[in-house]
Amino acid sequence: MARVSTDASDAELICSLRAGQQEALRILYERYSGLVYTLALRILNQPSEAEDLTQEVFLNFWQQEKFDPERAALSTYLSVITRSRAINKLESRSSHQRSLRRLQQNRGVGESIPPTPLEQASLTEQEETLRQALSQLTENQRKILEMNFYQGISQAEIAHQLGMPLGTVKTNARKGLLKLRELLGDAVG
Repeated sequence: MARVSTDASDAELICSLRAGQQEALRILYERYSGLVYTLALRILNQPSEAEDLTQEVFLNFWQQEKFDPERAALSTYLSVITRSRAINKLESRSSHQRSLRRLQQNRGVGESIPPTPLEQASLTEQEETLRQALSQLTENQRKILEMNFYQGISQAEIAHQLGMPLGTVKTNARKGLLKLRELLGDAVG
C-alpha cells in the first residue's frame, strides 16, 4: 500500500481513507480538527463538549462515508455537520435543564422530607400512566425516548449505540413524543 502524502488533496485523502488507509484520516483530522473544534466551542461554550463533538464528527465522517468531494468542500461539509450536532447538543442540554428545574420545583431543592402518602400515590399513578403510554410506542420509539430521558444519552450517541442514522433516531423520538402527548393528553404539564 502506497504511503499517504500530507500534500494530497482532500479528495485524494478521502479516496485513500475509503481504500483502508487510515493514515489519511489522521491527515484530514490534522487539517480540519481546529475548524471543527473552534466552531463547536463557539456554539457550545464548553471546551470538553467541543472536544467530544470534534471526535464524534470525525468518527462519524470515517464510519459513514457519506461525503462526496465532488459536491462540496470538506471544510463546508464538516462545518455543517458540526453546527448541526452542536445545536442538537444545546437543545438536549436545554431540555435536560428544563426537566431538572421542573423536578426541583415539584420536589423542592434539597428537600429531605419524604413525600406524603397522597403525594406518593400520585407519583406512583403518574409513573404507571407513563409506563402504560410508553408500552404503546414502537420498540424503537420507546427505547430511544428511555435512553434520552432516563439515561440522559444524546440523540447522536443513541444513534451510535443502536447503529441507526441520526435522522432515524430524531424521527423516532419526535413521533414517540407526539404519540405520548396524544396518549397522555392533560396528564402532562
